[in-house]
Amino acid sequence: MITREMIITEIITKHPETIHVFRSFGLECNECQIAEYEELEHGAGVHNVDIDLLLKELNEAVSNDQDKV
Repeated sequence: MITREMIITEIITKHPETIHVFRSFGLECNECQIAEYEELEHGAGVHNVDIDLLLKELNEAVSNDQDKV
């Protein structure tokens, strides 16, 4: 489960299937150097992204990918 306290790069590294979700919110986190140090909630706030909606979609992407296994 992805939480708001997680570091963005850790999310992308562990769950590359989330990259399309970040991009759908206009976030190019996989290309950002700050993502190595930034918590998800902070990054969402900086870019005026609804953290609850982002978390919902990130966790759905992870869940959907696990369902395929």
